Amino acid sequence: MVKVATAELVKKEKGIILVDFYADWCGPCRMLGPIIEELSEEIPEINFLKVNIDDEREFAIANHVGSIPTIVIFKDGNELARRVGFASKPELKKWINNYL
Repeated sequence: MVKVATAELVKKEKGIILVDFYADWCGPCRMLGPIIEELSEEIPEINFLKVNIDDEREFAIANHVGSIPTIVIFKDGNELARRVGFASKPELKKWINNYL
């Protein structure tokens, strides 16, 4: 299950987390949302979070989110990897599995 998160929640999380930076008005974000939800059920080793850039503008800027959707994988607060734009479920799953 993907939780909608605030900057504070993301900063407190330990281990490997995937953060989907999105906006409600973003078409590719809306297409990616269900894929992220499915992956969260299939890959329990990672905590999946969503951050709405309109609600958490400063956090998005601090994380250099210039385009959405942007997906960032963090481990203990440090960025491991980043993807920008829409990707298919098989593509994303393969990419995520590189960081397990």
